[in-house]
Amino acid sequence: MRNTLPALRQDRVWSQQRLADELGVSRQTIISIERGRFDPSLPLAFRIARLFETSIETVFEPDDAD
Repeated sequence: MRNTLPALRQDRVWSQQRLADELGVSRQTIISIERGRFDPSLPLAFRIARLFETSIETVFEPDDAD
């Protein structure tokens, strides 16, 4: 799954640790999501989208999307 999390985070000038703190997860979780090694749970994906005031589809897109 591709994601725009690094760009969204950088637009707010937030560190990975700041984003992790805002979401209540570890920095390692943020790193893994940003690098595409970990797909977040649906509740976490909703929290991320809500935090950035956007839709889940804006943040996450399946690799096989046409």
